[in-house]
Amino acid sequence: MQTVFIILIILSAILLILLVLIQNSKGGGLAQGFSSGNTVLGAPKTTDFLEKATWSLVGFMALLCILHVGFGKGVSDVKVREASAIETEMQNTIDEMQQSQSAADFSEEEAE
Repeated sequence: MQTVFIILIILSAILLILLVLIQNSKGGGLAQGFSSGNTVLGAPKTTDFLEKATWSLVGFMALLCILHVGFGKGVSDVKVREASAIETEMQNTIDEMQQSQSAADFSEEEAE
């Protein structure tokens, strides 16, 4: 699920970059080469469409980021539980080794 969110975020970022580059800025931008008189394929007010598409894509990308973090929290909780289980198992093994070492030391003292 995390991979799907990451792929969608990257695709929306690329689309957002392209939309911003196409828009007409104060200095002209790339939109001057593509549109003459603010029409593309006979459709007036292209800048309004590009602006709405940009803001919609920004909202979609923000939603994806929030969902990614929300779903990622559950994954990190599982990792923390796995790590604590491993630490517990390691501590148990260390305790067993110390007990067996103590028993061996005690039997050596009795033998002497």
